[in-house]
Amino acid sequence: MDRVKTESMSLAQARRVALAAQGLHAPRPDAAAPREVTLRQVQRTVDRLGLLQIDSVNVLARAHLVPLYSRLGPYDVSLLDRAAGRAPRRLVEYWAHVASYVPPETYRLLEWRQRAYRTEAWGSISGVEASHSAVVEHVRRIVTERGPVTASEVHEILEAQGMGEARGTVEWGWNWSLAKRALELLFFTGEITAARRNAAFERCYDLTERVLPPAVLAAPPVSDEDAVRRLLEIGARAHGVGTLRCFQDYFRLKGPAPRRALAELVEDGVLRPVEVRGWDETTYLHRDAALPRRAQGRALLSPFDPLVFERTRLERLFGTYYRIEIYVPAAKRVHGYYVLPFLQGDRITAKVDLKADRRAGLLRVLSAHREEHADAGTAPALAAELRLMATWLGLADVVVGPAGDLAPALAAEVGRVDAGAAG
Repeated sequence: MDRVKTESMSLAQARRVALAAQGLHAPRPDAAAPREVTLRQVQRTVDRLGLLQIDSVNVLARAHLVPLYSRLGPYDVSLLDRAAGRAPRRLVEYWAHVASYVPPETYRLLEWRQRAYRTEAWGSISGVEASHSAVVEHVRRIVTERGPVTASEVHEILEAQGMGEARGTVEWGWNWSLAKRALELLFFTGEITAARRNAAFERCYDLTERVLPPAVLAAPPVSDEDAVRRLLEIGARAHGVGTLRCFQDYFRLKGPAPRRALAELVEDGVLRPVEVRGWDETTYLHRDAALPRRAQGRALLSPFDPLVFERTRLERLFGTYYRIEIYVPAAKRVHGYYVLPFLQGDRITAKVDLKADRRAGLLRVLSAHREEHADAGTAPALAAELRLMATWLGLADVVVGPAGDLAPALAAEVGRVDAGAAG
């Protein structure tokens, strides 16, 4: 790959820069002769991405697991549990893009958000400090004495001591108890963090000083201005090329600080303005961005993959309109509940709604839709990718339902039609 020196580039070149920055430009190792993925490779991939978004939806696989699969191929997911759940930790949890795994060093860059918790945290979290200060103090003591503990365990302790409260429906319908809200306040302010996740995917809270590596704890605090600048630079490096909106969305940076940080990064030569022909916004190129001559990767992308975080950017670069339809009523969904874009070369050529039917041992394709740049090779390539994903998920086969204009060709490639699937 070549370093990008031009001050002007085509959309096709910008796509290749973006894919190279995300590690999606090259083919993964041959599935017929896979190599064992190591913890070091997982670490390198996370370092390249900057973060992994966490989401509890498990209709296919947890959100943080799929981006690593998309770049590394089949891997042992326990590697991620080890990285985040055992000392010395290579990953820790915090609010980055949203709830995310980040390298411990990046955790320290997010302390500005902890200091600004009264405006950064949801009201149901920040408000518990004033409404239930005695409970917050008691929860603090429980974690100190008994951690790591889950919210369910803390809830039971509070109930036994007459300090409990009926669960209420708050924030997107999550049924958070008072214990959970108090724990999340302490999590947001950085007093506690997740030592690991248990089998039910619950956070096991412990004091942050018992989780972060000693060298990270000993590092000096980072000012708000420096933190925003460094976070914006991580987002820019992970994008390769993009707009201020793209870069600041990576860590959900708000207000005037990101624009000041951008100006400083341009002045220091970390970023430089570049014209992307056909992209009618001011765009910037990271100095480490590389331009591969071709993009030959192939991957199914999670709805929470960093490549698709910023939907406007995705539409500008790849010409595809993509929205998560989990919260859309079933009758109004266009493509399905848990839809993954299919990357083929430097184009998004299909979207598939997938479900891991673990009881039946099947990867179910509930719908398959063509994108504008689909070609005769899309169905065979997608079928191969689905078989590989099924193997990674421990599923015996792939079945294709009738919904979507790509479904007939995909079913013919897969060889199994799910006739009972809803259209």
